[in-house]
This record gives sequence, C-alpha cells and structure tokens, in this order.
Amino acid sequence: MKVTGFTFLRNAVANDYPAKEAILSVLPLCDDFVIALGNSTDETTELIKSIDSKKIRIIDTVWDESIREDGRVFADETNKAIAAISKDTDWMIYIQGDEAIHEDYLPLIRKEMELALGNNDVEALLLKYKHFYASYDYLAESRRWYRREVRILKNLPGIHSYRDAQGFRIDNRKLKVKLIDAYVYHYGWVKPPKGLQGKVRNFNQFYQTEEWIEENYPVQETFDMHNADRLVHFRGTHPKVMEQRIAAANWKFEKDLTKETPKMNFRRKLLQKIEDLTGLRLFEYRNYKIVK
Repeated sequence: MKVTGFTFLRNAVANDYPAKEAILSVLPLCDDFVIALGNSTDETTELIKSIDSKKIRIIDTVWDESIREDGRVFADETNKAIAAISKDTDWMIYIQGDEAIHEDYLPLIRKEMELALGNNDVEALLLKYKHFYASYDYLAESRRWYRREVRILKNLPGIHSYRDAQGFRIDNRKLKVKLIDAYVYHYGWVKPPKGLQGKVRNFNQFYQTEEWIEENYPVQETFDMHNADRLVHFRGTHPKVMEQRIAAANWKFEKDLTKETPKMNFRRKLLQKIEDLTGLRLFEYRNYKIVK
C-alpha cells in the first residue's frame, strides 16, 4: 500500500500558519509528500526546505490572483499537487497548512486505509475536526464550524478539489466516504486579536474586492469574536509536533473567552440544543455520502 501526502502553501510564515508542523504530523503515514509551493513573498520556501526528509517533493507554482469566485484559486493549487502524485499511489492524505493530526490517531488511520483499500464502496475517509480559536486552550464548537471533512482519498481517476479546496469530488459527484474516529486539529484561527483581524483581511482577498475588505474589515487593533459563535475549554493534548510552537506563543487572554462570544439567535440556539442532546446536525451541508 503506497501513501502520498499532499498540500498547497503560500506565505505560511507571514500568516503564521503551522505549515511545517502540519506536514510533519502526517509524514509518518506517507511514502512521499507533494507540496504545491506558491510564489511566496516571505520565508515559506526556506521553512519547507528545512524539513529533513527525502519524502518531500516540491512543485513550484504561481497563484492566479484574479480568481475570486468562491476561493477557487485554493482548489486550483490543490489540483496542481494532485496532478503531481504518481499513478501507483493507493491513498492520498491531504493536510492544509493550518492543520495537524495527533500522533495518537495515526495507527487507526493506517488500519482504516488497509481495511478499505479493496472496498470499492469506500472512496475516501472522513475525519472529525477540532477547531481551535484565539488560543490553544479554546475550541470553537457550534453549527458555524464544519465538524467533518475528507482528508484521505483513494487515488482514483477524476478526483479533484472542490470549490475553495475544503473538500473533493470525483467527476463532479460526491465521494462515497467512511467516517472514522480520528480528528484533524485546525489551528488557523489561533492568533491574538490583531492577528485574527489580519487573517480575515488576508483570507478575503481571494474571495472579495479590496473595496469590500476595507468596508467590512478595516485595519484595527481589536477583533470582534462573534465569528467564534461558541467557545469551550480544550481539555486534551496537542500533537507533539505542535509543542514547540505552543510553548513559544507570546500572547495571553486575561478573560475567560467562553464568556466573551455573543448569544445565538433563537433558531440557531434551538438547532444547537438539538445537536448537543442528540448529536444530529440538522440541515448540515455535506459534500460527501457516508457509507457503512
């Protein structure tokens, strides 16, 4: 069973993404790893080249910044990495530059890949998510945050990144997936208030015009945490590859952030209550079809 990891990156250092940690977190599962490395204006290239592994293959790319429809440039870059994966690869593991997988889940993931390898009814594995927000001590948990996504795929003809690279399809149809009990740790929103504000501005440049960004997210020192929707305390452990980064975090929130986010409206509060009690997320968007 051959496994290839892949990702796309650009300006990961300037955006303070744990790109190196993301790659290292899944590298033990991979026989090789393809990186579509965009035309960065920071030290991202040097950061990636500092990873001491012969498994890594870099594909130099140039982002088409004129594409702002649904963040399609992210999917285009992801597809460049997929195109560079060798045909003899059985499984592809996708990790974005602000994600990591805890080492505790790696044996389970490998076992699930082995079990599903010969099962034509399973085209991908669906992983669960933990979204960290503002601090490594808080999780964003609400309907606003996607709770599952495809990150492990069979190397099938027609597989392609969908919309803004959040998920995948095959010949534009939804993938048949198996949900497994493994989590992706999402760190893209772990930043001090000014950093969060900068993230939103940088992110929206691939979706909106400069005028829209200035009107909706003007430069300021603070950040309205309404986007978090609901925060809870994180009680677990982080992946070992993240330990050094977490220890170097140089900001601290004096207040308990679980009390800082706004109250939900009645509809969202009701739907959230149903999910909390039953585990069912009504009206959830799913870019996949779960099979047994």
